Amino acid sequence: MKFSVVIPTYNRRETLATVLPSLINQDFPKEEYEIFLSDSGSNDGTAELVHELNAPNIKFIVGENKGRGGARNRGIRMAQGEYILFTDADIIATPSLLSEHARFHEENPRCAVVGCEVQVDSLEEYNGVREDPDLFRTLHPESRKRLSWLYFLTGNASAPRKDLMDVGMFDEDFTGYGHEDLELGYRLEKAGLPIFYNPRATNFHWHPVSFEEQCQKMKMAGVSTVRFYNKHKDPRIKLLMGWNPLSLAWFNLLSPKGSLYKSFLEKARHQKRGEFFYELICQHHYLAGIHEALEKGTEGTK
Repeated sequence: MKFSVVIPTYNRRETLATVLPSLINQDFPKEEYEIFLSDSGSNDGTAELVHELNAPNIKFIVGENKGRGGARNRGIRMAQGEYILFTDADIIATPSLLSEHARFHEENPRCAVVGCEVQVDSLEEYNGVREDPDLFRTLHPESRKRLSWLYFLTGNASAPRKDLMDVGMFDEDFTGYGHEDLELGYRLEKAGLPIFYNPRATNFHWHPVSFEEQCQKMKMAGVSTVRFYNKHKDPRIKLLMGWNPLSLAWFNLLSPKGSLYKSFLEKARHQKRGEFFYELICQHHYLAGIHEALEKGTEGTK
């Protein structure tokens, strides 16, 4: 078995109805990969969907809800593949996703590979852009070759199963939103695993997020940043993740009770992700999460 695809899920039947067929219909030999759908107790008919698909290489495993890290660890432990490919229940694969990850692993023994995760807000957008790379909304330029742990994002990432086991897999103390994947990437890099970027290993993240939801996620990510730093005490974590005296001073200056914050918030509500005021307010929520975790102390960041 060459690859084990690991997908954490909880009540995502609607998106899985599109995602799972995209993984079943890969141009990679079917006998060389398996798909672990690691469910944390869904009650929306996910099990029935898997039964309807009747795909021999889908393995449906159910366990206690220990967050995305816990769900992925269940898949890693049961996997038979030499490599683990991580993706999510709302991410649609291109037919060559596995082949492209396999190609990089063959060319670069003992490495991690991060693919190109394209953001789309709807199936209509996905259908409109999937054949035209010029329309892709991506994080990295195609020319980028290597990445740091800061970009080990498990919507489209693979690594040797042995190395994942050797470094202890995902830290299940990261039960909230954010950074359980970056923290694993940090440990893989420290263990000597280079992280390569393959822009041809493409999938599409179909997850529209409201402004309010994004602000909430950013606050939880701030809490996770403090847990990440407290675990390793590496100053680079603070530096690379936007946690410094200047950013915290800006946070204190922009009080939610003040007129300036309210003005920025109103403008942000009318903008899209990536635009100035939208990102400014989201960053403020991220720093609020850091501030909250620091006030509570280490135990408050679990």
